[in-house]
Amino acid sequence: MNVADSERLESALDQMGLSKTTDLADADVVVLNSCVVRQSAEDKVTSMLGHMKPLKHENKNKIVALMGCLVGPNTKNLKQQFPQVDVFMRPQQYQPLLDIVGDRLDIDPSGCVGPLTATPAITAYIPIIHGCNKMCSFCIIPYRRGREVSRSITDIARETELLADRGVKEITLLGQNVDSYGQDLTADVDLGDLLEAVHEIDSIERIRFLTSHPNDMSDHIIETVAELPKVCENINLPFQAGDNDVLTRMRRGYTNREYRDKIEKIREKIPGVSVTTDLIVGFCGETDKQFEQTYNLVKDIRFDKVHSAMYSTRPGTIASKKMEDDVPAETKRERLHAIDDLQTDIQGEINKRYHDETVEVLIEDIKRGTAYGRNRNDKLVYVDDATHSIGQSVNVTIHRTGPWSLGGVLKPFTGEDGGSNGHS
Repeated sequence: MNVADSERLESALDQMGLSKTTDLADADVVVLNSCVVRQSAEDKVTSMLGHMKPLKHENKNKIVALMGCLVGPNTKNLKQQFPQVDVFMRPQQYQPLLDIVGDRLDIDPSGCVGPLTATPAITAYIPIIHGCNKMCSFCIIPYRRGREVSRSITDIARETELLADRGVKEITLLGQNVDSYGQDLTADVDLGDLLEAVHEIDSIERIRFLTSHPNDMSDHIIETVAELPKVCENINLPFQAGDNDVLTRMRRGYTNREYRDKIEKIREKIPGVSVTTDLIVGFCGETDKQFEQTYNLVKDIRFDKVHSAMYSTRPGTIASKKMEDDVPAETKRERLHAIDDLQTDIQGEINKRYHDETVEVLIEDIKRGTAYGRNRNDKLVYVDDATHSIGQSVNVTIHRTGPWSLGGVLKPFTGEDGGSNGHS
């Protein structure tokens, strides 16, 4: 979501005549887009703001902006802590910075922020719903991004068409809780209906969505993913913890058994689906025995990818007010390493199955002289001889596998695919 927000702001600044630079000292405008889901993310922002102090002192005309989830409704404390910052913007609130830039350049900034990214690539993110209503006890997002607000299907489809016209082949529909899309709209629509609408747009070859919540992953959504050819067989479904008591303290609204049943249904309805997840170790009060439930769930389900994190208190959340962060830091690290080691082995074993298999890869770009892209299951694939194929879907025979990526070569033409070598 932060990437999508940054792209929209970049597009607006581009329309106002600014060009992008990676040189902080040279920049007239510096924007830090912040994340505070974890303490480590917040620490990175604070450190960068510290680096900006001498640069701002040297050039008082430099505009420094802080946006994203670090900026809440009350910025008084932030202004005192970071006097080097000229403007504070909550998520999706671009106008304060655009007004300052507009005044400097004598330009009217109205209408500059639109759906287009400044430099659209082969893939693009499209936010479809902002905010979250779940109020999980550990999560700061509802307090920073607000309650759920869905965009209309018409608006999202129009943006998708514009991106397709500019060469985008794959879109990812975004939401803090993407499966609750439409619940706040007057029209009786859900994510399944939206998937059907964007599926009809020519030139879009692939559709993805994230992040999901087990309670809102409905039968209709699952069936729609199974039925629509453009929607990729890849589901991100965070479970956060494996123990029922911990899940209750987290206010997640489901049990270990209910989560397992949901995964079973997804795998039954969507053949070949890859499943990824998010989890937290060391949440308030988590015992060794309760952690074992998380470990066993990872071992049993065998996810294609796990985003794991140590719990860190987020001021203002329910957990920060009513619970004690009582799991020692060393214990958290040991549990995190146990999960990561287990998952590395699982991913390596899963990816070995691709050896000598042929997969469809959408080539996105080139890194260190080698083309890369992803298959429909969201596996990163490096392709040795495909530097000429950016933007194309190609058939790739896998010869190298590892926990984090696959590698291969273009499948030799045999005449069975009409001479396209899998290009679409």
